[in-house]
Amino acid sequence: MNTVILHKASLSDLEELQKISRQTFHETFADDNTEDNMQKYLSEGFSIGKLTTEITNPNSEFYLATSNNKTIGYLKINSGQSQTELKDSKAIEVERIYVLKEFHGKNVGQLLYNKALEIAHQKNVDYIWLGVWEKNPRAIRFYKKNGFMEFDKHVFILGEDEQTDILMKLEINNNLGGRLGKG
Repeated sequence: MNTVILHKASLSDLEELQKISRQTFHETFADDNTEDNMQKYLSEGFSIGKLTTEITNPNSEFYLATSNNKTIGYLKINSGQSQTELKDSKAIEVERIYVLKEFHGKNVGQLLYNKALEIAHQKNVDYIWLGVWEKNPRAIRFYKKNGFMEFDKHVFILGEDEQTDILMKLEINNNLGGRLGKG
């Protein structure tokens, strides 16, 4: 695989962000959900209006991963009051790390995660937290490999379906040794 480049997304990336968001979400979850629920979530959750609000929020950041000028994944992090829950000023939330299926196992998710970890250190937070669907064993393994521990659960609404997300967190010791996911 060619070099993967990460860049912070801006309004000029909006259509590309919408495209990668919808494609990766569909690839990840379509097999385990109804088409109606998927379409409802894809149209509402990744509308241009919603993404514009998110990308212009000073407490949210998106990073696009590209290879050969093709967007292959992305990261969304939230801090402060933009966190979907907890809203702890000493934490950041990794709301999304998604990678195209054809690039799974090629270290793209790890690069995006490492960017989140770098930002956590820059912001001098105590921990990173996230929610991951209980029926997404690949993601759960990824986060456990990176040192995350389960601490709670919450409900995530996909279309008309109530689903359970496992909440996980990683304590940050604010020295860069050991936790950059080289495992």
